[in-house]
Amino acid sequence: KRQRRAAPISVARRRGLKAMSESQRYSSVAVALPIADRRRSYDFYTVALGLEPVGTAGSDGIPEPLMLRVNDGLRLVLVPTGGFGSVIGEHEVAGERVAECLTRIEQESQTAVRALVDRAHAAGARVVGEPGQRPWGFEGTFADPDGHLWVVAEAGD
Repeated sequence: KRQRRAAPISVARRRGLKAMSESQRYSSVAVALPIADRRRSYDFYTVALGLEPVGTAGSDGIPEPLMLRVNDGLRLVLVPTGGFGSVIGEHEVAGERVAECLTRIEQESQTAVRALVDRAHAAGARVVGEPGQRPWGFEGTFADPDGHLWVVAEAGD
């Protein structure tokens, strides 16, 4: 099966496509991450980060698809690796300990940043960057049970 490749911007413009207006907003965005174990991931994200499940529970008591509300406009979709592979075509699912994406969540204070990183660690995350001051702000980083990286940062301007 042949895949269509994205046209470079210059080709898109030659075809008469114009840039989307800056006022274009998406009402909802979902980020999908591959996971090894539905129960482990569900428990981690609901307990460590307090995310709210979306949808009707399946026979295992977990929503199918496994979707969690991050905020009003963002959903996290956790897809078993086999199912994830069926969506991405010829691309490969990133292996364990391969970081292709950092997900950043903000907290109101340095104390809240430390508390959330500690909570994630207690729920099974591996802390890969202790909370602390960086040149760009105060943050800490952890890897969830599947190795996906999350940056917890103090909210700033």
